[in-house]
Amino acid sequence: MPPFTVRRLGSGDEQALALVAHDETDFTGEEPSPPLTPKAARAYLSDPAVWHWHAEADGQPIGFLMAYVQRQRHGDAQHVMFYEIGVRELWRRRGVGRALVAALHEQMRVEKITEVWVLADNPEAQAFYENCGYAVDELQGVMLSREA
Repeated sequence: MPPFTVRRLGSGDEQALALVAHDETDFTGEEPSPPLTPKAARAYLSDPAVWHWHAEADGQPIGFLMAYVQRQRHGDAQHVMFYEIGVRELWRRRGVGRALVAALHEQMRVEKITEVWVLADNPEAQAFYENCGYAVDELQGVMLSREA
């Protein structure tokens, strides 16, 4: 396998988001999501509260990680919600996921944000996060949602 690099996406990387949306099943095992419109992708990548990295090999995305910086009303002023990570099936167990998590942790260090949390919805994900230094805080039983 060729070497890979990790970089944070920004304005001008809208096509990279569309590539991941198109191949989502290979990254996450989920059905492909419709890609953002170019305008929505620009807004997403320009939002300072959105942190999005890609691992790339030969100019193609092989993994991604997205997180959100959130303000809090108590405790530390900000924390990070580690929202999603995905690695192409052929690239799993080759350090791609760990490199993406390391990029997240480095950005937190630079921004002086000390708290990050992630929800794990399966035992494999939980084991991965624990191997990256995360610990179970509490067990969540139910997630509720509503569409307007």
